[in-house]
Amino acid sequence: MNLADKNISLQTEWQSLGQSYAKEVNAMIDFGEQFGWDNWKGDEPADNREEAAHEVLTLLKKANKEGTITTFRKSFPPAYAPFVNIIHEQGQNIENLCYISNNTIAFIVGSAYEKRRAYLLSEGSIIRLRDNIQSIGRSPQNNIYAIAENGAITTYKGWEGNKVWVFKLPPVDEQSISQIIPFNNGLAVILISPEGIYLLNTNGHSLIHPVPDQEDLDWTPSIHMEHAALSADNSFIALGDQSSVHRILNNQGAAVAEIGPQSSYPHYALFSKNGQQVVLNSCHFYNGVTIGISTTGIHGLKIEAHTQDNRYTVIDENCRVYAAVATTSYYIMGDVGGYIKAYDFTGKLMWRYFLGSTITGMTISDDENTLWVAACSGMIHQLKLNQGQRDDHTIGNGDHYEEFRVIFWKNEPQPLIW
Repeated sequence: MNLADKNISLQTEWQSLGQSYAKEVNAMIDFGEQFGWDNWKGDEPADNREEAAHEVLTLLKKANKEGTITTFRKSFPPAYAPFVNIIHEQGQNIENLCYISNNTIAFIVGSAYEKRRAYLLSEGSIIRLRDNIQSIGRSPQNNIYAIAENGAITTYKGWEGNKVWVFKLPPVDEQSISQIIPFNNGLAVILISPEGIYLLNTNGHSLIHPVPDQEDLDWTPSIHMEHAALSADNSFIALGDQSSVHRILNNQGAAVAEIGPQSSYPHYALFSKNGQQVVLNSCHFYNGVTIGISTTGIHGLKIEAHTQDNRYTVIDENCRVYAAVATTSYYIMGDVGGYIKAYDFTGKLMWRYFLGSTITGMTISDDENTLWVAACSGMIHQLKLNQGQRDDHTIGNGDHYEEFRVIFWKNEPQPLIW
């Protein structure tokens, strides 16, 4: 068999097995959601393309060198399962995704305490940013960007715009910063790290989480699963960690409300786009519970953990959420299992879409038509929302398609576009 015939045979195998695998998985999930997983008696579908994946990867590298990625993708629709072993060895964290404009985002490759790398992704082109950037954040409104580098956090009006303020770091290791969120005026920043969550402003900084133990002389602000969110109008901060309750603060860092986790450990927070609801996720192993609470009248609110209460709405009872975005009418949440799922404000599941690996970052365009999702597979996926599915390899029922994905694997000298 010559090379051309071999490639055609590989293409036929890849497409046939990919189609059947997606069809079987979608049928299984539809059954489980409709009739309950306890009633599913079939075998879990298997993707039998692992051996072919190595050849396909070789062809993908060739397509990247020759500039034939579009043609290659039509012949070999991308997949996750066949590359699981490679991903386990070479996948890495991608986080701090920030939308800029015109199909352009900024993001960070690498986890805390690693040598991170900052990039722009613009219309399929990948641009490396300055070496010392540790974290990037965007305000909920007004296009204020914050960049942590060289021992300080600087805010800018617009990407590469005028400098607004330079903040000195609080007593945290710069490499430990997991997220920074600038306020809409650029004159304050929330810094999230396992060494504490701080509010930085033009007067200095203050530790806003965790609450110090005044009786423990050896107490230090060491936390796990640290997270925070800032409302669109900057009125409220939602934050927490593995050992706390869900806490709501005002924009000066003073406590406003306390909501006990409805699963085991507070893990993620997000405000609706209009700021009228805050969603709070708590987790237990690979599962979780997400509740929604109105921000109207939230001052003084206190809800105990594991308590049914008509003051909150159950948004989801399954997902451990790692990243999310709010659109005008719903939330898109990324979970530990590699799914993104859309829920409206009442908890109705609108759609689901599988990408693979724990979802680590997400951002959406201002017109809400383009979504970028990152995972610890070392991939960023650029999706077009509500514009139809493009192939029959899609796992999920969302009416979307992936334009392309970018692969940042540890042993690859250059990112690969698929």
